Amino acid sequence: MQNGAKQSTAAGVEIRATLPAYVLITPARNEAAYIELTLDSMIKQTVLPLKWVIVSDGSTDGTDEIVKKYTAEHKWIEFVRILERSERHFAGKVQAFNAGYARVKDLKFQLIGNLDADISFGEDHFHFILTKFDEDSLLGVAGTAFIEGSSVSYNYDIVDIAHVSGQCQIFRRECFEEIGGYVPIKGGGVDWTAVTTARMKGWKTRTFPERSFYHHRKMGTGKSTLLVSRFRYGKQDYYLGGHPLWEVCRSVYQMKNKPYIVGGLLLFLGYLWGLLRRIERPISDELVAFRQKEQKLRLKKILLGKFNINALWNMRTKV
Repeated sequence: MQNGAKQSTAAGVEIRATLPAYVLITPARNEAAYIELTLDSMIKQTVLPLKWVIVSDGSTDGTDEIVKKYTAEHKWIEFVRILERSERHFAGKVQAFNAGYARVKDLKFQLIGNLDADISFGEDHFHFILTKFDEDSLLGVAGTAFIEGSSVSYNYDIVDIAHVSGQCQIFRRECFEEIGGYVPIKGGGVDWTAVTTARMKGWKTRTFPERSFYHHRKMGTGKSTLLVSRFRYGKQDYYLGGHPLWEVCRSVYQMKNKPYIVGGLLLFLGYLWGLLRRIERPISDELVAFRQKEQKLRLKKILLGKFNINALWNMRTKV
């Protein structure tokens, strides 16, 4: 079923509700271990996309053969292969995404999504997301929470629900075009840059944690160990304009997670390394200022909630 879904009324009579048409693009480089989980999840969706383009970014592990089995049976899935490159990096993912976008840009759709090739989700996952866009015309980017291992990866008491994880990001087409699509940042932060730029331009961005999907590869370990990824995330926090006070608090918070102490320390050392080396920032000064303003407001909100400073102040003034 495309562009709509059946819903049941209280009387048990099914009606067809029109939902926004959507397209998906999946950059896939050596994803043979997981991509069939993603494929199986998509073909079971209650609302199918107009087109789903899977772009093999020089895969050598059998990814192409797996995808071709599905394209033979499902004409709305299209396979594209681009030239192989020598190394795996995030700018390459953007190049692959753009190759897929070239295949859908002339279609009539309202929403466009980036879908990673190592996730799985329930049959009504996209129906749920489409209804959120249908309900709010200012919603520019949306997604759901993700699970790694046995639990939701982010604590949404700390992580702002305005952040949308990159494994499954759905954009309103007007929003995607206004921000200029994904920026090819080699070291990472492509997904964060897109979502934050959307907010800076006045769009709403939202994760809906009442729904979730499974991420089968540990985040940030696609080309490195967990410890190396912590240091790399610290560097990324610097070049993406993270505020120093936020980074200190984030590093301390991460010390309570595995790998205990060391993970948070490596995160801070990565940020400090970027600061001392003055790594070039691939984003605008305007976006840096916007991010730091958001972080300061978020930190204030967290601290007020955690320590109930307002209540303590009221008690003091009554004494």
